Amino acid sequence: MGYIEELRTIVGHRPLILVGAVVVIVDEDGRLLLEERKFPKDLWGLPGGLMELGESTEGTAKREVMEETGLAIEELNLINVYSGPKHFVVAENGDEFYVVTLAYYSTEYSGELTVDKKESLSFKFFSPDDLPEKMVGSHRTVVEEFLDKHYSSVLPE
Repeated sequence: MGYIEELRTIVGHRPLILVGAVVVIVDEDGRLLLEERKFPKDLWGLPGGLMELGESTEGTAKREVMEETGLAIEELNLINVYSGPKHFVVAENGDEFYVVTLAYYSTEYSGELTVDKKESLSFKFFSPDDLPEKMVGSHRTVVEEFLDKHYSSVLPE
C-alpha cells in the first residue's frame, strides 16, 4: 500500500493537499506526448502522478513517466508550479484533494513507449496545432504555458 492509500485509511475522503508532477515530453519533430487516460475517463493528459514519501518532485516526474510510458527521462526543465482553488479535485471514489503540481518539460528520453493498461488507453505524439479537444483542464493549462513560454527553445532546427 502506498503513502496516499495509507493516509486515506486514516482520513477517509476528507480534503488533503497532495503534491504531483507532470511532464511535457517533446519528440524530435516537435510533437508533444499525450496519454489517453482511463481516469478521468477518456480524456487526454500528460504523463505524471503523485509524490510518494521521500521523493523529490523530479524523482516523482521521472518515476511516473517510467511507470506509465516505459520512457526514461534524462533532463527536466521546470515550466511552472500550479496550486490553489482551481486545483481542487474530487476523485470518482469521493476522495477530495487540492493538488500542487510541478510541471516539467523534456526532450531527452530513451526507451520504448509502452502502455500501462491500469492507467492508460493509449499514447500519441500530437502536433501543437492538432491537440485533442478532450483534455484534462489543468493539463491543457500546462501545455498552453509550455507552448507560449518554452516551445520555441526546443523546436528542431
